[in-house]
Amino acid sequence: MQVCVRDESASGQSLYEISLEFLSERITVRELLRERVHHEVREFNRQQDKLIFQGLVQPTDAERTLNGSKLRAHRPLDWEAQFALALEGFTGKAFFVLIDNRQAEELDEEFVVGPTTTVSFVKLTPLVGG
Repeated sequence: MQVCVRDESASGQSLYEISLEFLSERITVRELLRERVHHEVREFNRQQDKLIFQGLVQPTDAERTLNGSKLRAHRPLDWEAQFALALEGFTGKAFFVLIDNRQAEELDEEFVVGPTTTVSFVKLTPLVGG
């Protein structure tokens, strides 16, 4: 089952979009995060000259840029480490996930995906000094 996943701004503007494939139509938020992070890291690692990682979470030792995270030099990223950061981000409210315009509350929450399912990730920006 193919699902369109996008990053959105708090105002609803689409910033980034990918299509993910799932074997089952019933998946959990944890499985959604795992597949998204695995896909992003795999695509980044395929391109040896790429320094900007446009993903859900920022790799350690990377500098945040307007369009992603910039590494000092290209190095393969570990998808499992990125997945662990994504899990922390979800539980720590660094971003939230909307599935058909309903906010997912827990990692093990199940939902049904289909051709019309919309999944949006909204990253929250911490306030300076807050």
